[in-house]
Amino acid sequence: MFRWIAITLSLLILGTASAGYLYYQHLNSNIRSSGRSGGESGVKKVAPNALGDTPLNILLIGSDSRNSAANVKLGGSRDTVGEKPRADVQMLLHISADRKNASVVSIPRDTIVEIPECKDTKTGETFRATTTKPINESLQRGGPGCTLTTWEKLTGVYIDHWVLIDFAGVVAMADAIGGVEVCVKTGVWDRPTRMVPGGSGLKLPVGRNTVKGENALKWLRTRHAFGNDQNRARAQHMYMNSMLRTLKKQSVWSDAGRLMDLAEAGTKALQVSDEIGSVKKLFDLSMQLKNVPINRITMTTIPTVEWSQDKDRLVPVDKSADKMWQMLRDDVAFDKNGKPAGAKPSASAKPSGPAAAAPNTLGITVINGTGGGGVSVDGRARGMAETLQGKGFTRTTSSQSPEPRKDTVIKYPQQDGEQGKSDALSVAEVLGLPTTAVRADAKVDGLTLVIGADWREGATYKEPKAEAGDLPDGADDLNAADAGECMDVYSVYKWDGKS
Repeated sequence: MFRWIAITLSLLILGTASAGYLYYQHLNSNIRSSGRSGGESGVKKVAPNALGDTPLNILLIGSDSRNSAANVKLGGSRDTVGEKPRADVQMLLHISADRKNASVVSIPRDTIVEIPECKDTKTGETFRATTTKPINESLQRGGPGCTLTTWEKLTGVYIDHWVLIDFAGVVAMADAIGGVEVCVKTGVWDRPTRMVPGGSGLKLPVGRNTVKGENALKWLRTRHAFGNDQNRARAQHMYMNSMLRTLKKQSVWSDAGRLMDLAEAGTKALQVSDEIGSVKKLFDLSMQLKNVPINRITMTTIPTVEWSQDKDRLVPVDKSADKMWQMLRDDVAFDKNGKPAGAKPSASAKPSGPAAAAPNTLGITVINGTGGGGVSVDGRARGMAETLQGKGFTRTTSSQSPEPRKDTVIKYPQQDGEQGKSDALSVAEVLGLPTTAVRADAKVDGLTLVIGADWREGATYKEPKAEAGDLPDGADDLNAADAGECMDVYSVYKWDGKS
């Protein structure tokens, strides 16, 4: 997973080098894939901007699987051998619609979120929704597709693809790259202690060190020596940023042997969602990424606090996390090196299709979705139904069934085509909603307004505004161009380089 961008770059070069057909087929046979989604999140892909472009969102998943001899040899808890793997590391990679900046957001593995109902496409087993499990267990409840659906439910962001890698894959890719420089402020030895068993085994002297193979895996897995899961995510971000800088400096483009090693290791190490399950599709995807400059890549972790029911679990700081999800949905850059990535269409933009039907002929159902941010606002659907009735939409009714979601949407029946879209846009216009809130949906019978957690009060929607780089406090962001970062080491695990 942590070498995913490197792999796409290597495949790009491989494609331009006119690799032989048999070798191309060999690489294709290495790639394993399965379905993109494991359940229903209600999130739809956003409409293209004026240039016809959309953001690209890819979920990067690191598995803690110990169900192969190679993975067992690499350490961790042997008592989980035979169990379904967990999503030990999860990061959402967002590439802007104009392909000029990218943002990476991590969620600590023990964070409690809503995991929706999911189905395992391999076994047919269905897992009921839960609100008391950490996000890393989503992988056990239907595979990577369920982890993707969980992220969509949490963020309101449509995710195009997922990429999965396990311990052995991390080691193979680290060796193929040739090592990545990391830095610690003091020597570190992440070993078992009298109070805390386990540990990654990472042992490095003070300062800058190049890690590869198993040592790279130890760096990425270290938690105790870096203090907690949030700091572990920071160390992972440092590694990824350093890896990107390393590849930029190396002559990978002109070294056919290195290039083939990367392609071979990459296609063996990764599992991907079906839509990118071939060398050609990965090559096409790499073409979308190659122009993002290093200083426009920002990596961060959502702010979290201890869960009230279990101090060993975390929950998102809703206000801060929601701001970050809103920035992703609106395609606003996380860095301050550029302007917001994409201007949203005007809320008052007129539909280009057929004229909308008269307001008093349109049947509209209003649903309360404000619980998508935690506590639902009582009576919100009824109140907005009365507002629409007062604006001439006299056939508006409110539903008693909630549909929690992060963002407000107006759905129209997919079969109604352009007429349905025009009708929905006429409703959006009178409420002040942006045109991007209008979605076609095969499951609704008529116009349906779902009021999300982003609109908890008022009769006119006020779109949240964010500027590039305007991240919430506690986001702990790192720019990929910053080569001066070193990790703090928790006192118990400091090492003098001698013992």
